[in-house]
Formats: sequence, structure tokens, C-alpha cells
Amino acid sequence: MKKVLPNTPPEVGATLQKMRLERGLTLEDLSRTAGVSKSMLSQIEREKANPTIAVAWRLANALGVSIAELLSSESPKPDAIRVLESHETPTLPGEHAGYILRILGPMELAGKYEWYELTLAPGGALVSNSHDPGASEHLTLLHGSIEVEVDGVCKKLKLGATARYNADKNHAIRNLGKAEAKALLVVIHR
Repeated sequence: MKKVLPNTPPEVGATLQKMRLERGLTLEDLSRTAGVSKSMLSQIEREKANPTIAVAWRLANALGVSIAELLSSESPKPDAIRVLESHETPTLPGEHAGYILRILGPMELAGKYEWYELTLAPGGALVSNSHDPGASEHLTLLHGSIEVEVDGVCKKLKLGATARYNADKNHAIRNLGKAEAKALLVVIHR
């Protein structure tokens, strides 16, 4: 039996908008995480443009779904356990600053609770301006050597130690060692 294919491309816009809103994301939030311009996202949601495969892949990864789910107009039944493979985890590369930040937390919690795997090259640093008032960070060193600086005060972490600090002040996380450093970073917004 020959399968009949639709003669028009899938309407991704409504599905994309539904998924974005279900996660409490603004166009700007999704734009930043997926690396797709806000204007392109708006055009896709209004069915004025169809995403390329590369854009659909970035959007699906940022939303934590498969490309098939994004391109489907059917509402999929959620899995009892949703596993994100390593290659599906959104990543914010800071090549020039010597860090890689893997976004481990789900997008729907962004702006409330966020958690990351931070990898710092030797001499690498993640330097941040102050976050919203009352924000805090919790950094656990998994391996390597890391120094945390908050508002001019520096502390070196030992392996397995956790630094808890106010993130509503300028702060930085630096690898002072000669080997790669890895840490888990949790950000809590008030």
C-alpha cells in the first residue's frame, strides 16, 4: 500500500508557539537559547517562514523535543521518562573566554532555577554581570582548580567543595590550573 504524503509542508508555527508558551518562554528566551533570531522565530510562528533543518534542529534541542515532535501537528503522548542524549543538550560556547556551558535544566524553568555543567579550559573564565536582585549561585567543583570572585572577594575551591554566593553582584569563575576544570552550577532567581 502506497503511503500518501501531504502536498504542503507541515505548519510548524503553531506547534512551535504552543511548545514555547507551555515552557513559559518569551521569543527572546528561545532566541537566546536556540541561537535563532527573534525575527525569524516570529516569522516561523506566524507561518510566514519555514525553518531550515538546521534551525529546526536548534529549536527542537532548545525546547527539549525531537525534530519529529516539532514538525508534527499531533500532540505526542509524553514519555514516562524523557532522556536527553549528550548531543541534544543545548550548549553555550564561550570559546574566546575558554568555557563551555551545557544547559542541563529544562527550558521551562529558565529564569527561576537553572543548572549547568561548566567546563573551563586552563586560564578560562566565566565572567558575569550582576543578575536580578536576590539571585544566588551554587558552584560545585567536580575536578580541576577553580577560583570564584564575587564583588572583589576571591575564594579558591577544593575538589568536591561547593561555593554559595550572591549572584546579584558582579562575579567570575576562573580556572587557575594547568588542566581543564569542570563544575556544576545552579542559579536560583528570586
